[in-house]
Amino acid sequence: MRRKPTVAIVGRPNVGKSTFVNRLIGNRNSIVDDLPGVTRDRIYFDVEWQDKAFTCIDTGGIIPGDEDEIMVSIFDQARIATEEADKIIFIVDGKEGINPIDYDIANILRQSGKPVFLAVNKLDNPQSMLMISDFYALAIGDPMPISALHGSGGVGDLLDAVTEDFEQGVEELEEKIIKIAIVGRPNAGKSSIVNAILNKNRVIVSDVSGTTRDSIDSEVDYNGEKFVIVDTAGIRKKSKVNWGVEKFAVDRAIRSIRDCDVALLVIDATEGISDQDKKIASIVTEAGKGLIIAINKWDLVENKKSNTINQFDKNLTNEIPFLEYAPKIYISAVTKQRLNSIFDKAKEVYEQCTKRVSTGLLNKVIKEAYALNPPTSVKGKRLKILYTTQAAIQPPTFVLFTNNGDLMKDHYKRYIENKLREAFGFFGTSIRISVRERSEKEKK
Repeated sequence: MRRKPTVAIVGRPNVGKSTFVNRLIGNRNSIVDDLPGVTRDRIYFDVEWQDKAFTCIDTGGIIPGDEDEIMVSIFDQARIATEEADKIIFIVDGKEGINPIDYDIANILRQSGKPVFLAVNKLDNPQSMLMISDFYALAIGDPMPISALHGSGGVGDLLDAVTEDFEQGVEELEEKIIKIAIVGRPNAGKSSIVNAILNKNRVIVSDVSGTTRDSIDSEVDYNGEKFVIVDTAGIRKKSKVNWGVEKFAVDRAIRSIRDCDVALLVIDATEGISDQDKKIASIVTEAGKGLIIAINKWDLVENKKSNTINQFDKNLTNEIPFLEYAPKIYISAVTKQRLNSIFDKAKEVYEQCTKRVSTGLLNKVIKEAYALNPPTSVKGKRLKILYTTQAAIQPPTFVLFTNNGDLMKDHYKRYIENKLREAFGFFGTSIRISVRERSEKEKK
């Protein structure tokens, strides 16, 4: 299989890099805001232009020489992106004109030895086009005018130039790759887990909570199998989420849960489970995704005894009894303790999420469960389960055909669910049960 070319998008803060990326991929995947420095990590997207597929890397706005911890990390992310890329699109602000930082970035890009395309953004009218000749001073090639916001200008010309030597119809890998979303509260250690798995600073890690804003995909090869790890922004209580950038980040994290196969809920072992952890777990179960609970920072737990994990398990069961089916792993991003178990568990949970049960065996189990504990009658009427079938996977969904749907009470539905788990497992995944009444015609 041919490798798709990679194009990095770089520039100083607030020149419109993420707006340009959104224009390429046709939807609002990158967070866009008037505040500079909204994008912090490097984010990968698949793009197709004129039947030519390539990977686009959106990077944070870089300021060479800035000693702020976050800005230094952003610069490192952009530098890694240019090293990985085959070509680079350098975006500058045509409305504002050349900034001294643009000169510094241009000098760095020349040293990379990669083909660089200078895109002068925000040229939305003929008057602003007069500014473009000033950018020859950067000495990094012919400046190309574009308007990322409106899609006008030379966006198409720029892409034609960038993809001129790219091959058409790049083949895609068809095998299923399990996507694992790392979710949890801010500062629970999600990004540290990702970096420890990848053995490099793939995402920015800081003691400042909320460092990760975008959801960031990374491909991992474990024992010859590919997985995609998605680092997400920490999900805080809705009342504490600021409007704007943080709200977009939280919305993206929730969307990543809906798009994943398995969610890894990271809990801080030093703080224990919180109401917000329960809320995030509910989001995962409502989305019907596989779930693993990862208790991180286990290396910081003092006075460990042989029963510490058992005690923590009991506390989790008491706090979130509806997640008793979810496997728990005790890990440390710092010492890398049990990190490999994430992939083993994710594979097992995915198999459970996609498990199908034959109709004959399913009905046998339900009939035995019914005979063992028949439901109580209500006003002289008793529920009868006439037939059961599995309707879907991810999550496993079962339809019970009954004589009267109103007679199926929640406690009996939970009893049926428990019997299904006893018989078939389904650990790590929620189970959905719907009830339908047979029509009069079917009853006759």
